[in-house]
Amino acid sequence: MTGSNTNLTIEATSVRLNAKASDTASIEPVIERQLLSRRPDEVVVAIEAAGVNPSDVKAATGLMPYAVFPRTPGRDFAGRVVDGPQQWIGKSVFGSSGDLGIRRDGTHASHLVVEAAALVEKPDGMSMNEAAGIGVPFVTAIEGFRRSGMPKPGEHVLVMGVNGKVGQAAVQLATWQGAKVIGVVRKDEGYEGHANAPIEIVNSAATDVAKRVRELTDGKGADIIFNTVGDPYFDDAHHSLAKGGRQILIAAVHKIVQFNILEFYRGRHTYLGIDTLAFSSVESADVLRSVLPGFAAGLLRPYPIADRSIYALADAKAAYDAVIGSSRDRIVLRPGA
Repeated sequence: MTGSNTNLTIEATSVRLNAKASDTASIEPVIERQLLSRRPDEVVVAIEAAGVNPSDVKAATGLMPYAVFPRTPGRDFAGRVVDGPQQWIGKSVFGSSGDLGIRRDGTHASHLVVEAAALVEKPDGMSMNEAAGIGVPFVTAIEGFRRSGMPKPGEHVLVMGVNGKVGQAAVQLATWQGAKVIGVVRKDEGYEGHANAPIEIVNSAATDVAKRVRELTDGKGADIIFNTVGDPYFDDAHHSLAKGGRQILIAAVHKIVQFNILEFYRGRHTYLGIDTLAFSSVESADVLRSVLPGFAAGLLRPYPIADRSIYALADAKAAYDAVIGSSRDRIVLRPGA
């Protein structure tokens, strides 16, 4: 089909980061007006909600050396198409990206220009706020399991940092596939997210994680470990792996860990590094589409979005502070708030 006849030039209201900040406390987002136009393969989305991720804030301080300035931050979005190929006009869509908001202008704005191939149609029954919160955490979890091999019925999956958003996505995906999940926390608490089967919880502050995992798996260990925290759990994860087990790593507090090569190769282990910042908007959309049947069936669920976690664009700094302050809420910006 041909594109719409309008090919609108739209004035967007955007959060802007005009220079790299020395630290998170020094981030100074401002609101600016920008004129947007699209290429033939692109659409303009009127943003109704945009997720805020830790990477949005970290990129403002130079932790991603390829981040450009000035730019509009934001990787996740949900909204309606207002200009583009005719078949997309008026559709409710969502999406995510590794380049939006980092290498190019992102989603923390009233409007977004993005490739039509980067759009995912929003399932019925899912709010815009919820759709905006799915992106980065679910893309990370899905890609981790795609690289490790999707969990199989009866396999044991150990999720380190189970109450984080990626951890919760990993639990949903693993229990959807019929795996048995063990979640690790750092204090006396239960699992806070959705799961399709009961999961075991191990408090690492009070329990020897590897010993408990062996007990729960009849001495075998975990087939897959999704380590959302990184080096603080590296040793526990290593000693919890089954023969031929796979560990997925997505984060680090410190870059260097001790690594027992002998135990690694004798255990026939596989370690997988996942970095969704390498994904384009189109690649991210392909990943999200792969699990739409799970959302349609209610076996996968978006994160609940609390009223206290919704911020106007003008309050972007407060939203960024909440995310970097380790809020467990899924934070969203709403241009209309």
